[in-house]
Amino acid sequence: MRTRLLIAAIAASLMLPLMAAEDRYRGDGHMMITPDKLHWGPVASMGQGAEIAFIEGDVSQEEPFTFRLRLADGYRILPHVHPAYERVTVLSGTLHFAHGEEFDKDATRKLPPGSVAIMPPGDPMFGYAEGEVIMQLHGTGPWGIEYINPEDDPRN
Repeated sequence: MRTRLLIAAIAASLMLPLMAAEDRYRGDGHMMITPDKLHWGPVASMGQGAEIAFIEGDVSQEEPFTFRLRLADGYRILPHVHPAYERVTVLSGTLHFAHGEEFDKDATRKLPPGSVAIMPPGDPMFGYAEGEVIMQLHGTGPWGIEYINPEDDPRN
């Protein structure tokens, strides 16, 4: 029970900046949107240098979601886990990504545009952006993020 509440709280904090985005897909009919029409905002769970644009769904609910992350050049994704599968497609820039509980730049794998990564629930990961990176994530909620080292969490 406590874990489900933590996941819901994390998911809610991830969404807060974009709750007003009424053009998010809700499952009715077709949705077609060009990149210039996405609404970008800060990501409370990632801090300065990361922005998010929700496309569909509510990560705090048991439903499909899709969103994009935009990371500034050099942005470090500190070691963390998610409660559900994470599916990432790199759209632009180069994402360097790895499995593990400690950040190690040399352990990462270079993922250029078009690359795909799938990580299972609870599997620790980390990475960094080379150039501005835009990646699309999708999965099924509830979803959130928990840092391996709580001091790395910008919400603390």
